Amino acid sequence: MQVTYYGHSCFLVEVKGKKILFDPFITGNPLAANISIDSIEADYIFLSHAHSDHTGDAIQLALQTKATLVGIWEIHAWAQRNGVTNTHPMNIGGVWNFDFGSVKMVNAVHSSSFEDGSYGGQAAGFYFETEEANFYYAGDTALHYDMKLLGKHFDIDIAFLPIGSNFTMGIDDAMIASKYIKCDKVIGMHYDTFGFIKIDHDAAKKKFMSQDKELILMDINTCKTFTF
Repeated sequence: MQVTYYGHSCFLVEVKGKKILFDPFITGNPLAANISIDSIEADYIFLSHAHSDHTGDAIQLALQTKATLVGIWEIHAWAQRNGVTNTHPMNIGGVWNFDFGSVKMVNAVHSSSFEDGSYGGQAAGFYFETEEANFYYAGDTALHYDMKLLGKHFDIDIAFLPIGSNFTMGIDDAMIASKYIKCDKVIGMHYDTFGFIKIDHDAAKKKFMSQDKELILMDINTCKTFTF
C-alpha cells in the first residue's frame, strides 16, 4: 500500500494497482503551492463531504483523469450537475465491492454544505478492505461512539484521522479514536493548513508515543509505502 500526501486531507492511496484519491484540495491550499494537479492520476476520487477544502479540485480532477467519483448521494448529484458522468453514489452504512476491494461508508460527525451554501448531504468516512491493507479514512469528524463498532467488527491496519481540532477532533480525541477503532498506526490529516488548526508536531507525536501508538505526519508531496 503506497500513500502520497498532497496536503490538508488529500491523499492518494495505491492498492491493487488502483489509484484512490481522497478529498482533493490542492490549488486552494498555499502549503501545496508546488503541486500541479495536471500531474495527478487517479482511478477513483472519494469525497467525505461537500466543504470546499475537500472538494476544491474534485470536478477538475474527475474530468481530467476520468476517475470514478464516489460520495454520498448529494455529492454524486452535484458532480453530475457539473459535468462528471462517471460517479458512484453511496450512503451511510452501505457497502460496495470495487475492483480493488470493498468499501463501507460510515458515519462522521460534521457539517456538510457546498460553497454556495446548499446542502451537501451527511458527512461520511470510509472503511476499506483490500488484499494489501484494511484502512479507515475518517474524513472530517468529531470523536463519536460509532467508532467503537469499527474496532469491534473490523481489523484496521492503519487509519487516517483528523487532528487539527477547532473544526474536527484534536490530538487527544484522535488518541481516544485510535483506541475505539483498535488501530495503533495513525496518519494525521486536517492540520496546519489554516491558523485555526496549526499543531505542535513533536508534542502530538509524543502524546501518541506515550500510549504506545504511532502518529505519522507526512510531508506534503511525499510518498510512503506500508506493508501489513
